[in-house]
Amino acid sequence: MILILQIIVSIILIVLVIIQERASGISGVFGGQGATPYQTRRGLEKSVFYLTIVFAAIFAGLAIANLL
Repeated sequence: MILILQIIVSIILIVLVIIQERASGISGVFGGQGATPYQTRRGLEKSVFYLTIVFAAIFAGLAIANLL
C-alpha cells in the first residue's frame, strides 16, 4: 500500500515541478534578468510552490516508511 501511495505522490510531485514557471529561462543564466536572481511568487505560482514542498515532504516520509 505504501508503494502505491509513493508512486502516486511521485507523479504529482513531477507534475508540480514541471508546471512551476521560471520567468528567467536561459537568459537568466547569462545575466539577462537583472541584478537579483529572486522574484516574488504570487497567487497560483505561490500555491504551486508550497504544494511542491508539501508533496516533497510526503514523498520523503513515504520513502522512509517504505524502508521500515
